[in-house]
Amino acid sequence: MQTAIVITEQPVSVSVPVGYSFTLHCRAEAHTSLQYQWFCQCQSVCRQIPGATKQELPITAQKTKLYTCRINDLYRNVIFSDWVKVEVHPCVARGLLPQLWQGEPIIILNPTEQKVEVGKPLQLQCAAIGVPAPSYQWYRNGNLLEHQKKKKLWVTLPRDGSETLATEITHTKVSDSGTYLCCASNSHGEHWTNAVDIHIGTCCSEKFFATGKLALLVGNNHYQHHPNLMAPVTDVFELSLLLKQLGFQVVSLLDLNKAEMVAAVSRFLQLLEKGVYAIFYYAGHGYEHLGRNYMVPVDAPQLYAPENCISVQRILQKMQQQQTALNLILLDTCRKWYNPECALSQVQPLEPWGNTVYGYATSEDAEAYELQNGEFSSGIFMKYLKKHILQEKKVTHMLEDVLEDLGRDPVVTGKQVMEIKHTLKEARSLTDPICPTGAATERWGCSREPPSETVTFPCGVQAELRFHRLFSNVLSVCAKLQDLPAHLTDAQLMLRQPTEVDDVASLEESHPDQMDSLLTSVYKQEELDCIFQLCGLQKIQMDVVLQLDLHYTQLSTKQRTCESLQKILPKLLLGQFFTQRNYTRPNYDSSPARADPGGALSTGTGRSLPSSSPSKSRSEPEENDERSMSELCSALLRAGPGQEHP
Repeated sequence: MQTAIVITEQPVSVSVPVGYSFTLHCRAEAHTSLQYQWFCQCQSVCRQIPGATKQELPITAQKTKLYTCRINDLYRNVIFSDWVKVEVHPCVARGLLPQLWQGEPIIILNPTEQKVEVGKPLQLQCAAIGVPAPSYQWYRNGNLLEHQKKKKLWVTLPRDGSETLATEITHTKVSDSGTYLCCASNSHGEHWTNAVDIHIGTCCSEKFFATGKLALLVGNNHYQHHPNLMAPVTDVFELSLLLKQLGFQVVSLLDLNKAEMVAAVSRFLQLLEKGVYAIFYYAGHGYEHLGRNYMVPVDAPQLYAPENCISVQRILQKMQQQQTALNLILLDTCRKWYNPECALSQVQPLEPWGNTVYGYATSEDAEAYELQNGEFSSGIFMKYLKKHILQEKKVTHMLEDVLEDLGRDPVVTGKQVMEIKHTLKEARSLTDPICPTGAATERWGCSREPPSETVTFPCGVQAELRFHRLFSNVLSVCAKLQDLPAHLTDAQLMLRQPTEVDDVASLEESHPDQMDSLLTSVYKQEELDCIFQLCGLQKIQMDVVLQLDLHYTQLSTKQRTCESLQKILPKLLLGQFFTQRNYTRPNYDSSPARADPGGALSTGTGRSLPSSSPSKSRSEPEENDERSMSELCSALLRAGPGQEHP
């Protein structure tokens, strides 16, 4: 009985530069001696290679070709090896290869960013060299794409004979938008293409768009060693509402010490991604020297020094590292320098990426002013910023309108003039639409207040408890009595301050009129029986127990009675912004930037108060090569002895 020939080593496909030398191998076993013959196919012509009768076939790559080896024994049994492709890239010079290249994948063509209308075809391409030839796997938003379900893979042959791997979506829909990239891998490792943003939908007909919009607003009012300020409370609140109208996910924070500012900025930086519009707004004490801006935390000592403050330039550097499409820094702070003997922190110059805008409330070496008029207090910069920020125009042009209006204000004539610096090369506007590509923005600005609920006292009286986050770290607790039973009168409701938060600075105590006006805007003049502010939520380290006291008189006895109920507010819910686990970016992106500990984000002076008021698999030829395999096999069988079909 004759034993079939068994191939023990198949040749493998390769993808190499022109002029690269290598060897194809094919080995087989049988009970008799074996004969080998190599064949190649180029431009639809299949031919026998003269003299190629050994197990090895040395090749110096010149053109893209297909190869196979025929093996036959003395009994005229015949078998063919796998067809393999020698893909040659004339555009890649052999001399450009790494000196000790072992065949690991090297990307030579990256996919490109595209904007596609709904229903139109989308084609992405990439190419890599490698020995063996790399296999490819596409991803969207970090998730593997099952090509057999949603994609068609094929190889195109350009005029130069090189080949690229392409994936096509023939009928796009909005859900196909996202960040795409491809992994090229072989037995020596893997390499990823650049990640590119693909935008699909009506918004893609716009000139510019954001993949997400995130804003961090910080207002420092209540200082331990410096004069208190009034306006940042109102300014941060009003700017937060306006940015939400523009589609921004907003985190607004009041009265942060240095550690808390570093933590907030670090989390903000972690969530920035390619294509995002990012806004950082700060109102409070600050200073500037030689182009370096510093923000003063509420716990900074009297003498300003970089190690006690936060560097704006360091924040902006890290924002740029995330490849954001727009970075807008709004500094509502003074820019005077009060400590000439203090050394500056080391800050590298910004990259010239054309995506950065500075909006200074005042010019260099000048102060920024607050306006007071009874209960109302506002920074004069914010007075005009909120007038123009919703405009549908390039952000720098919008800020120019703010500058012009502020410059005409007689209250600060000769005292405060706004300044704009920018490298924005594109006409991006804060009103630009959003074509989301990732989940990062869903993790930002998503702090939720506890749901409203109705509580019932033993006497049967009901009260509604409501919760509202005026800021991300300030929770307003309000209570309102429902209808009283007929046998009770003169009812009064009181919320008792919990002892657990006695050490937390209360904005209600320092700025009661401002907080009342903010609550009035929230509840639209609705009468509430009692209100309590939980401020500095990031400082709370335990669950908070709120006590609700009801004082009433019984009509029958004229006796005054007090009943109490308690409501537990979980710590994790209160300090949600500071306690949520940090977001981990998909593995195709660069590592997230983090704030340097202990002041690596480094300072600022005060605002004045004027008197006025993928998996690895064996490399195989692509689909379009397999279509002609049967025809090639027939030709090879006619060229020599054999009975089997390869």
